[in-house]
Amino acid sequence: MTRKIVCVVGTRPEAIKMAPVIRAIQEAPDMECVVLATAQHRQMLDQVLQVFGITPDIDLDIMHPNQTLTGLTGRLLLRLEDALGGLKADALLVQGDTTSVLASALAAFYMDIPVGHIEAGLRTGNIRNPFPEEMNRVVTSQLTRWHFAPTEFAADKLRAENYAEDSIIVTGNTVIDALHHVSAQQPELGIDLPADRRLLLATLHRRENFGEPLRRIIDGLEQVLERHPDTQLLLPVHHNPNVRQVIQDRFGTRDRVTLCDPLEYTAFVAAMNRATLILSDSGGVQEEAPALGKPVLVLRETTERPEAVDAGATRLVGTRTEQIVAAADELLTDADAYAAMARIGSPYGDGKAAGRIVERLRRDLA
Repeated sequence: MTRKIVCVVGTRPEAIKMAPVIRAIQEAPDMECVVLATAQHRQMLDQVLQVFGITPDIDLDIMHPNQTLTGLTGRLLLRLEDALGGLKADALLVQGDTTSVLASALAAFYMDIPVGHIEAGLRTGNIRNPFPEEMNRVVTSQLTRWHFAPTEFAADKLRAENYAEDSIIVTGNTVIDALHHVSAQQPELGIDLPADRRLLLATLHRRENFGEPLRRIIDGLEQVLERHPDTQLLLPVHHNPNVRQVIQDRFGTRDRVTLCDPLEYTAFVAAMNRATLILSDSGGVQEEAPALGKPVLVLRETTERPEAVDAGATRLVGTRTEQIVAAADELLTDADAYAAMARIGSPYGDGKAAGRIVERLRRDLA
């Protein structure tokens, strides 16, 4: 009997991490994959789907300019009810912690469709930080049948919340599957950068960093450039106006700063490979960059990905200017400190997570 599995993608990170699972289900002779795109982030989602050769079967095209979380959630629930109503799905898979994830899991719960949560068990312990992601993943866990945890640490978080042991499956992180797939193609960056300068790659998009934290981070990046004249900053600028305007105002005409639109995934992998040091508030970058041997300074006050911090492959530096500058100074001047971080590698898996997810679904849906 063929089982119908709905895979939901709404944002760029979701698409990157769901793509290996979609491909594995599509290759399974006893499964049918239905790709449902909410398009919470339209342009950035489409770029990634194109990279992996994925065409949505259902596209809700939900994105509105200046959408609120309440409005987005309400529209998603109504549209998901219509989309899922006639599918007779055997399972629905979501990835991560976005509003699309929460709404899809809730809609599936209302319609008695079992939910599999990929990258389950991430926690900061503060329901408002990151906002709204921590709430999204905590509530999604309550609606989930299969908790596909990326690491034992994440699995332990779920065990501490008294989820049944048989519902927790440690798979590794699917982002490593995706990274291996793209890296093998030796992608090109497509941006002309000075060959004689060390590259600093920065990404900034977190809602929790809007306002004063973002300004402090930018102050830190500017001071690092001033203290290290042999560096060039590459900063793909997120489309959110809370980020874009602040960065454009400060760095729009500054020497040794290259601003660009958000990079397609293949180009971003090339940028990580080219970089000497990465400074980011992204969750995915904390997982990917260590697998490429690149130290990461995490520009957040907390992280739900402590495995790489504990291993020493990433460093949680917060959003204070002086802390950012001090950490960057050390890694840009102390070769031994740099090498110690670079050689650790990623604690997030072996690139075979998607296969483990499909096998568990096959077992339980037989």
